Amino acid sequence: MTALNRVPSLMVRAGTASALTIAAVGGSIVAPGFTSEAAAATPATKALQIAASKKGSPYKYGATGPHRFDCSGLTLYSFKKAGKKLPRTAAQQYNKTRHISAKNRKAGDLVFFHSGSNVYHVGIYAGKNKLWHSPKSGDAGATSRSRRSSSCPRCR
Repeated sequence: MTALNRVPSLMVRAGTASALTIAAVGGSIVAPGFTSEAAAATPATKALQIAASKKGSPYKYGATGPHRFDCSGLTLYSFKKAGKKLPRTAAQQYNKTRHISAKNRKAGDLVFFHSGSNVYHVGIYAGKNKLWHSPKSGDAGATSRSRRSSSCPRCR
């Protein structure tokens, strides 16, 4: 198992942060992707657990699961299984969500990567400055590693 992606350095470079509230997340994270029973009741926490369970799934452009994913396919699949509906692409998900500051982010929030106004990647914040996502083609999907270095707005 690889270590979860460290997000702080990306957050520092982001300048502005945006985030989407799909559901309030309560409780504390004991380990990335796993929560207490009380916290597990929230859709965002359920989506986080589902994303973590897909670790090692291969990346495929346009795939929405259950065995292969692209980045927005993983978030779409995870939240759908948790009972919340998201649009298909990272840009559409960004445009349909409420944006919050980095200091207010919680486990289960979506984290978006962009270059200027072009949103090109999304993942699910796991808490403790870590992220579950499905990286670019050729990498093992639904992992916790990322080589992305652009701004990353957060959404709930």
